[in-house]
Amino acid sequence: MFSTMECQKAQFFVTILVILFGVSSSKNVCNPACKAKESFNCDDPLTFNRTSFPKNFTFGAATSAYQIEGAAHRALNGWDYFTHRYPEKVPDRSSGDLACDSFDLYKVRGDLYKEDVKLLKRMKVQAYRLSIAWSRILPKGRLIGGIDENGIKYYNNLINELKGNGIEPYVTIFHWDVPQTLEDEYGGFLSRRIVEDYKNYAELLFQRFGDRVKFWITLNQPYSLASKGYGDGSYPPGRCTGCEFGGNSGTEL
Repeated sequence: MFSTMECQKAQFFVTILVILFGVSSSKNVCNPACKAKESFNCDDPLTFNRTSFPKNFTFGAATSAYQIEGAAHRALNGWDYFTHRYPEKVPDRSSGDLACDSFDLYKVRGDLYKEDVKLLKRMKVQAYRLSIAWSRILPKGRLIGGIDENGIKYYNNLINELKGNGIEPYVTIFHWDVPQTLEDEYGGFLSRRIVEDYKNYAELLFQRFGDRVKFWITLNQPYSLASKGYGDGSYPPGRCTGCEFGGNSGTEL
C-alpha cells in the first residue's frame, strides 16, 4: 500500500511524464520555420526545458479528492455508490474507498500533508490544483444539513501550507462527486434543485477559503460528466438508454 506521499509523488511525476510525452510525440509538426523561431530543437525533445516556456507560464501538479483522499470521515458520494453497486464498471474493480488515504492519514498523523507540500516544492512547481469533496464539507449535501468543520480544517491546513511555501492553490469546486444524499433525494443533476444547493456549497467555499484561494475551477470536465454519466453510463450516476439505473441518453444528456 502506498503512503500518501508515495501515491501523490507517483501522480505528480506521471503528470510531468505526460507533458514530456506530448512534446516528444509532436515531432511530425516540426519544420524548419519552427527551428528558426524556437530556442529548442523540435526534433530533439531533450533540448526542451523550462526556459522554452514564457516567463509567466505556470507549472503545476493536480489531484482530485476522490482519487487521493479515501472515503474515511465523509458522507457517501455518487462514486462510492456506483463502484460498490457496479464494481465491474471499473476495469480493475477498484474504488476510492482507500485511494492514497490522505485524509485518514492526516487524522492519524496531522503533519503528513506537509511532506506532500515539501515534495511539490522540491519539484519547483508554482501551483497545485486540488478538488474539494462536496460531501466532506456538507455531509447531507445541503447547507441546512450542517457543515463538517473537520473537513473545513483539513482543507484550510493544506491551503495554508501551500501558500506558506509559495505554491498557488487552484481549487476545483466540483469533480464529479455529487453527494449521494442529493442523488437519492432528487436525482442530482437531473433536477434544477441542485442549482441552489451547488450555489450554497460554492459560496461556503468562497467564504471559508476565498481570502487565500484566487483561482477556482467551477466544474471539472463537464462534457465528460454529461457524456459518461448520462450518455453511456460508464460514470456515476450510470444512466443511459438501456442502463440498469435507467435513463434516456437522448434527453438527459
